[in-house]
Amino acid sequence: MATAPTSAGSMLQLVRSGQANTRRELQALTGLSRSTVAHRLDLLLDVGWLEESGVDSSSGGRPPTRLRFNEGHAVVLAASLDTTRARAAVLDLGGRPLAEHSGDLHVSDGPEPVLDTLAGWFTDLLERAGRRADEVCGIGVAVPGPVEFETGRVVRPPIMPGWDGYPIPDHLRKTFDAPVLVDNDANMMALGEHAAGHPDCPAFVLVKVSTGIGAGVIVSGGVYRGIDGGAGDIGHIRLHDRDDALCQCGSRGCLAAVASGRALAAELTRLGVPTDSGSGVRDHLRADLPEAVRLAREAGRRVGEVLTTVVCVLNPGVLMVSGDLAETHFVTGVREVLYQRALARATRNLQVVTGRLGDRAGLHGVGRLVVDHLYAPAQADARLAEGTAP
Repeated sequence: MATAPTSAGSMLQLVRSGQANTRRELQALTGLSRSTVAHRLDLLLDVGWLEESGVDSSSGGRPPTRLRFNEGHAVVLAASLDTTRARAAVLDLGGRPLAEHSGDLHVSDGPEPVLDTLAGWFTDLLERAGRRADEVCGIGVAVPGPVEFETGRVVRPPIMPGWDGYPIPDHLRKTFDAPVLVDNDANMMALGEHAAGHPDCPAFVLVKVSTGIGAGVIVSGGVYRGIDGGAGDIGHIRLHDRDDALCQCGSRGCLAAVASGRALAAELTRLGVPTDSGSGVRDHLRADLPEAVRLAREAGRRVGEVLTTVVCVLNPGVLMVSGDLAETHFVTGVREVLYQRALARATRNLQVVTGRLGDRAGLHGVGRLVVDHLYAPAQADARLAEGTAP
């Protein structure tokens, strides 16, 4: 849906982005008359999306009142699912958590029990935050599998049995009357980490190495998903020399079958160090267990082989490693191969870093995704016309 460049939604975007902070600045940027700007601002002020606060500096005459986005007028329900755990929160529109909960939740149990549990968490969190269900403007969910973003359906997920094609938005809307956006967890971690620490980086790649391996790509501030949500699925790129490694997807030689947390846990168990997950591998690394250190460094090298191509194709400014294996030894292995094999031109301005938000990165990402979607100019204008603002 197209929107006029001088619509109320466009004015909201100018204020949210910091390009305009007063009525006078809006007039100058839009070329509209004072009365037209006032009329459209009244719409935004009436629904509580904007608020007037304080005064701006003035070179003479009455100081202009400052405008700002009202980050408290509604809330977002956010959830990030991993294979065996999940984190959920009520966020204000600036991404600040008002109430938060994490706990065991196994995606292998299937969509209905998992989503019913998640809806129960959301209900409890709203009560803890002192907010009502009708204040929820949107819901965001990150899942550990490929997602067709337009429909919110998971598509042939290797580690989410029973979820293929399941209508996650429809299920959650049985409890909450709000739009539901679903995306891949690596995409949402990338969006959250990019916004929090590298907002000016025009090409940003996050690699999540936990139970599986996936990547999120941010280009010009937005998630790059590919044609149908498959972008970044590097865990199923096949290695030429590991046909002995059977992947959960059914293929042999996948990167995830060789270098993921699940693969390293299985190898440690075979070596006599019982380990049941990527988080167990992480604990061994923090204890400097020699076998874990060796395997993590080898896994980092194998991931570095694949990332060499990624870096040469995308030429990112930041490559971030996150997840259970984002430890020194794994990242050292990545760097060793990456800087040795990638084109010098592709790495001369590259930063290889680890995540700063930890397991909250996905929450930050889905919160930003929902707010940016619902308050984008076209969507904001449509909501104003339909009267669906909280």
